Amino acid sequence: MAKVEYELNERVAVVMMNSGENRFNFPFLKAFQEVLDEIEQETDANALVVKSSDNKIWSNGIDLDWLLPAIEKEGPEVMDRFRPEMYGLMRRVLTYPMPTIAALNGHAFAGGAFLAFAHDFRFMRSDKGWICLPEVNINMTLGPVFSAIARRAVPLYKFEEMQYTGKRLTAQECEEHHIIMKACPPDDLMNEALAFARSLNKDGNLIGRMKIETHQKILEVIDQAIASPPH
Repeated sequence: MAKVEYELNERVAVVMMNSGENRFNFPFLKAFQEVLDEIEQETDANALVVKSSDNKIWSNGIDLDWLLPAIEKEGPEVMDRFRPEMYGLMRRVLTYPMPTIAALNGHAFAGGAFLAFAHDFRFMRSDKGWICLPEVNINMTLGPVFSAIARRAVPLYKFEEMQYTGKRLTAQECEEHHIIMKACPPDDLMNEALAFARSLNKDGNLIGRMKIETHQKILEVIDQAIASPPH
């Protein structure tokens, strides 16, 4: 089974993340980008829905079990190579030339939450699963890129609460604060996400240009971080 794969449902590309907890490492990021390339270049899809094959976890973010030993073994240049790849995926999703919908059928923690925030819209199962920014509990800041991405999707007052407390938000709370479009019973999640995606029958080139205009400030932050990584 591929780490990331897709199928077409009418003109909606349904992307399935198949890498367990869908943690970010080089193979996962590469596979995701390759699927996005294929959908954009070789299909007539005009909307994108992303889900996980794991019904407990949508994405748990950075694969620290891989990254920390790699840094210890190979040095900080591993992070200098990894960070642009991770930020590059976020940038790609932010500017993807069709509406993107995260169908959160499980937890979205840390980097997984930011990947969800990079999508245009979010639907979430109502019975279980959280969105959480746990970095405060492991003595990490979010950095300018993740902060900028989060603030496009989360009201500032709620973002500050999530950031400073590490609070886990339920689907109901996310819906109340407009972080997601809708909290759905698990059996209805994909139907709701797909129905919404099908309703967005828009010109992809136009959507792509709109996204670049809308996210200009965020893209500047990402591009600066990629060009001048911290040392």
